[in-house]
Amino acid sequence: MAEPAADGTGVAEKPPVSNLNIANALTVLRIALVPLFAWVLLTQDGQDPTLRVIAFVVFALAMITDRIDGEIARSRGLVTNFGKIADPIADKALTGMAFIGLSVIGEVWWWVTIVVLLREWSVTILRLSVAKDVVIAAARSGKIKTMLQALGLGGVVLPFSSFSGAWEVPGDVLHWFSVAVLAAAVVMTLWSGYEFFRDYRRQRRGSASTRVS
Repeated sequence: MAEPAADGTGVAEKPPVSNLNIANALTVLRIALVPLFAWVLLTQDGQDPTLRVIAFVVFALAMITDRIDGEIARSRGLVTNFGKIADPIADKALTGMAFIGLSVIGEVWWWVTIVVLLREWSVTILRLSVAKDVVIAAARSGKIKTMLQALGLGGVVLPFSSFSGAWEVPGDVLHWFSVAVLAAAVVMTLWSGYEFFRDYRRQRRGSASTRVS
């Protein structure tokens, strides 16, 4: 039950949530891990298996923070304007750096990286620019896209072929399975982008119709 205001005029407003909270700290940590991930992945042109494993660990830790910071913010009432802006930027910075880094070391075609980055950043910029007027809920395809990107990018970062003797399944098989998952992620990235722009146009038309009425 809401508490009455001190002056007795109505219900007291909840105090604003501080930006200094655990959810935002995890978001900032994810942003800070992006240059570390890039440095480890690109050192020695991505040819050192040990560094590739370290890069995978950094990437995995960053993706874990992506999953739990939103859950913490919602469950503990720690949603802030800073978090709404920084969280998608951190996500796109991490996956974008993974695509770029893998293209630099020759693991992913550059045209794939360019197409994905254009989709990701155009959707993010548009979502943030219209956030006050048009609220577009995250679609299921977007969540599937994020999961496939995490699995595909992480799998391609890992140097499976360098450790083929240590796996029951040949390293090349695991590598190409990761490539297949990443290909599925690219397809889902484009599809979820189409769904976003479709829903955006529908909401804009609905808002325009309401104003005219």
